Amino acid sequence: MRWGILAPGWISELFVDGVNAHTESSIVATGSRSLERATAFAEKYNGGTPYGSYEELVNDPNVDVVYVASPHSHHREHALLAINAGKHVLVEKAFAQNVAQAQEIVDAAKAKGVFCMEAMWTRHLPHVIEIHEAIARGDIGDVISVQADHGQFFPFNPEHRLYNAELAGGALLDLGVYPLAFAHDILGVPESVTAIGQMTETNVDGQISMVLDYGGQTQATLHTTLWSKTPTTASICGTKGRIDVDPMFYTPTGFTLTLNDGTETRFDGSFPNGYAYEAAEVARRITNGDTESPVMTLDMSMEIMRLMDEIRSQIGLVYPNEK
Repeated sequence: MRWGILAPGWISELFVDGVNAHTESSIVATGSRSLERATAFAEKYNGGTPYGSYEELVNDPNVDVVYVASPHSHHREHALLAINAGKHVLVEKAFAQNVAQAQEIVDAAKAKGVFCMEAMWTRHLPHVIEIHEAIARGDIGDVISVQADHGQFFPFNPEHRLYNAELAGGALLDLGVYPLAFAHDILGVPESVTAIGQMTETNVDGQISMVLDYGGQTQATLHTTLWSKTPTTASICGTKGRIDVDPMFYTPTGFTLTLNDGTETRFDGSFPNGYAYEAAEVARRITNGDTESPVMTLDMSMEIMRLMDEIRSQIGLVYPNEK
């Protein structure tokens, strides 16, 4: 696939490195609101032709698929821009700012018949695939609980994107989406979610704890914060044993499977750049004529977006453009 990069930020650097170093695809164009910035990125990271506007990027006939890496507040606008130009899209997580925006992206992609996927790269990683296989084999029995956290320490800076309400900042959409999506990947949609959180001085979420109830004996307990570097681990506990995923659970890493009798099995899924796996999945699906990936379907993205909307409602998180 020939990729176009929309918004050359730090995550685009990682994605471009993954594509260039570990896939057969290539980066053919980079688009920014600043031609100077696009040029600097393209030269440094082998990012193809630089463009000083997103419109020029999506209209480049050499671009097959656009990687949307702008802030959450702009995912809808930029995904629709690419889709309406007839391009396939990979949209960074969180898929959109809210359910309504996500639905617009989904509807547009289906109407145009283009491939569309949320860039939840964790789902494509070797250790996550092996976790699913272990659970399917019955290695840990019936799953009783999932525990996961993602916290990073960001000193308060009202100009930083994560503290900026105008950019849909806060912990949930950027960090908390990982443990939430992990629980969803293992257990699906819960019967209910309960959340408590604290806000920053800039009216975005600084910290949230979440409990997902799946009925019967099954729950997920999740946490995210901007105020502390947490263990960033995950555990899946069952009736016969448990799986403890190493830090950082959402990156290419390993896990230990421990049975109730103490027997341990290790799996190592380390890899230099995990973004290559989602890029390769996009290329496979588009080549096959698919418009979605079964690993991360559009319905899955919508389910997670609904959960985040409910969590935001419970803690009172409303972004300025939603008022």
